[in-house]
Amino acid sequence: MSTLGFLNAYTMRVNLTIALVAMVNHTQQPALNGSEDCIPNVNVTHNDKPAEFGWDATTQNTILGAFYYGYIFTQIPAGWLAGRFGGKLVFGLGILFTAVFTLLTPLAARTAKWLLIAVRVAEGLAEGVLFPAMHAMWRSWAPPIERSKLATISLSGGNLGIMLALPVSGILCQHFAWPVVFYSFGTLGCLWFVAWMFMVFNTPRDHPRISDIEREYIEQSLLREGTSLSKTTSTPWLSFATSVPVWGLIITHICFNWGTYTLSTNLPTYMKEILLFDLTQDGFLSAVPYLCMWLVQVLGGQLADKLREKQLLSTAAVRKLFNSLGMLLQGVFLVLAGYVSCHQQYLGVLFLTIGIASSGLGMSGFQINHLDIAPRHAGVLMGITNCIATFPGFAGPAVVGFLTKHAKTWPSRKLQWQKVFYIAGGIYAFGTLTFLLMGSGTVQEWAKEEPEQENKSTQKGLLVNQEHQDDGTIITYR
Repeated sequence: MSTLGFLNAYTMRVNLTIALVAMVNHTQQPALNGSEDCIPNVNVTHNDKPAEFGWDATTQNTILGAFYYGYIFTQIPAGWLAGRFGGKLVFGLGILFTAVFTLLTPLAARTAKWLLIAVRVAEGLAEGVLFPAMHAMWRSWAPPIERSKLATISLSGGNLGIMLALPVSGILCQHFAWPVVFYSFGTLGCLWFVAWMFMVFNTPRDHPRISDIEREYIEQSLLREGTSLSKTTSTPWLSFATSVPVWGLIITHICFNWGTYTLSTNLPTYMKEILLFDLTQDGFLSAVPYLCMWLVQVLGGQLADKLREKQLLSTAAVRKLFNSLGMLLQGVFLVLAGYVSCHQQYLGVLFLTIGIASSGLGMSGFQINHLDIAPRHAGVLMGITNCIATFPGFAGPAVVGFLTKHAKTWPSRKLQWQKVFYIAGGIYAFGTLTFLLMGSGTVQEWAKEEPEQENKSTQKGLLVNQEHQDDGTIITYR
């Protein structure tokens, strides 16, 4: 259900990147002059439906970036609320409100430009709760040795959402009309919320259908790590501020998100203006890298936990290895993609696919490291790092807009995109070095807490285990 939740959230986040191509009358925009037979497509929709809006590139980037102005503000409060009261309702309401605002998007766009921007900000406020809330839930549900595989499967729903939203949005725009994009994904989000509230519970203790053996296994594995099973009552803010691994996570998260947000927001534009794909091709081919990223993300999580389970590598070594591969490979292949000509379209898609897919390894790196170093406070810690790391959400697209707005020819636009990719590659390299030097894989002393009632719970669990063994049933706790 959490995978489907992230899938729904990301379809509603990125559908505008494709719909905007159909919404805007590009004939009113400055045309790019071709060179070397590279003739840019101008408002290619193949549906004979006139575009409704004449927004310039600056306005479009403002609309696309507005989401992140809201997204930044709810991260830390969501982590605190989820840690204190549980993540189920926080996560569920985040997607429900996103769905409602998605349904209102066509009305807002046709009413006033500022109202559309306000709706996108509101969507960002709603979606800002998701990652902190989910980290707070996995703190209670994921045994330490299974965190990589469980968290990567859950969070990989975001990539599935991008993979689904890009081609489907293109098809809906081509064969129906752009408002159908928002009505379709908004409705699915509302339906998902109903199922989530009936099927999901905050902790194993709350779940009425979980077996005793599974519940005890989860709880005992968490207790042996030093993770309290009670809800968080206090937050070590000063320890966060003075912790080297926490600052390593913050810096790495910023660097990772720079490339991620730049591509998720502007990849369709690059496909259209540089690689010269039309709207339908744009949607499908922009989705290919995210399909591959999803596969790498899920398989990487399995491999990461195998390496830890068999003690071939320590948790810290696994996190640093996967993070380094994920960031460095993406940086290298983005730079290579900048040198592809319009006659090498599919080579460009290949480079982008390898680069974006490689970043899926980063999910088994820094992305779940919050659960390693402070499982009890993982929700609020994710809120802190993701809050600060949201700045690239509007800074990255702004840089793209600044670099490309005065490029009037295809060669000059290509040169500016090379700069975009070089900047992303350099930031990825800096993030890799930061995590290698500052990252950790062990629970920090300030994050350990095992109150007296938890000790009693541990003793009770061990007693239950002994009783099962006396009955001839052997239970193995890893």
